[in-house]
Amino acid sequence: MSRLSALLLLAAVTACASGGATFRSGVGDRFLEHPPYYAGQSVAALPGARIARFPVEFQRGASQAANFDPVNGAGSSIAALVAEMNAFLDSLGVAKLVAFVGETAPNVYFGCERDATNDCVERGDSVLGRRGTTIRLALERPSRGWIDRAGTVVDGASATHALLITLEVGQYWPRQSGIRGTKSVELGAGYVVPLPWLTSLETPVSVLQLTGALVDREGRGVRIGAEGILAQRSPLLASSVGAQRLITAEDVEHARTLRHTNLPGQPLVWRVALCRLVTELSGQSCG
Repeated sequence: MSRLSALLLLAAVTACASGGATFRSGVGDRFLEHPPYYAGQSVAALPGARIARFPVEFQRGASQAANFDPVNGAGSSIAALVAEMNAFLDSLGVAKLVAFVGETAPNVYFGCERDATNDCVERGDSVLGRRGTTIRLALERPSRGWIDRAGTVVDGASATHALLITLEVGQYWPRQSGIRGTKSVELGAGYVVPLPWLTSLETPVSVLQLTGALVDREGRGVRIGAEGILAQRSPLLASSVGAQRLITAEDVEHARTLRHTNLPGQPLVWRVALCRLVTELSGQSCG
């Protein structure tokens, strides 16, 4: 995809398929202003819980029309990153791995709140870009078929709960701070990415993120959360007129080697995000 074709108006970028119902999903909707981006009860409140893990997968169309997301077929950057994530968790022995069951799985939504047309609603800041802007974290219910098949798989693994993790594209609001109006986006606890000063506060930023859920054998959520990996910086002029650059295959390739330069050992950003998500949801240490 060329740089020119990757620039689309916000109205086009934020159009996406309607999400599933969140009523009685197990975890109520949360509207979070700052990270950490988690909701629900701690696994510590579940004595005797035994967790099975489904493979990490990529979800196209999580926050926008699927054709705006990077391709994820064989040989793609997305496929390579997902394979690396699964291999990393396998090497750590995090929970017992079980196979996909198909159907419509529980889906964690994390991003801007949407209106009836699936566009991001207006920010609603008390002081524009400085405070009062929230991001919605919610769990959409699975299909009956998924519940039945997943329950059998979880029982077969002698587990009581399942851990699901998804790589996807989300939409985060940029923020403004300080006297000079510095722009940035908060991707997770202690992980803030600077943005160009002319970045529009009215346009969400495309983010490559991980979302996850710990669910019981009936597909009801216990705990959900999200961790950002990479934010797409839109060109200054484009952002100033409400346009937004998409996450491309080149961005995903960059995310595969992006490192936390402010952490000891400069670990890979995606590994830090994945470990934090797994630890927060399952209570199991991740390296």
